[in-house]
Amino acid sequence: MDRIYNGMPATDLGTEGWSKPWSGGNGGSCVEVMRLRDGRVALRQSTDPEGPALIYTHSEIETFIRGAKAGQADFLLAGADGGPRT
Repeated sequence: MDRIYNGMPATDLGTEGWSKPWSGGNGGSCVEVMRLRDGRVALRQSTDPEGPALIYTHSEIETFIRGAKAGQADFLLAGADGGPRT
């Protein structure tokens, strides 16, 4: 592959190596990830495996995961009105 870029078709990265590290009871709609040879991480939507892949550096993924573990992404779980989801 010549160039790996953000938004490229996920199928261009191949079909092997994708995993669902945090899949659950969400009706099959999961985020799939793939570690790339250069250390970057690709993400795609499992319900659209031919859609775009988002490409993140190791540092970006590490920062996001550490922040999520520390509660910095909890606001994403709020309902549309900003209150808790029920």
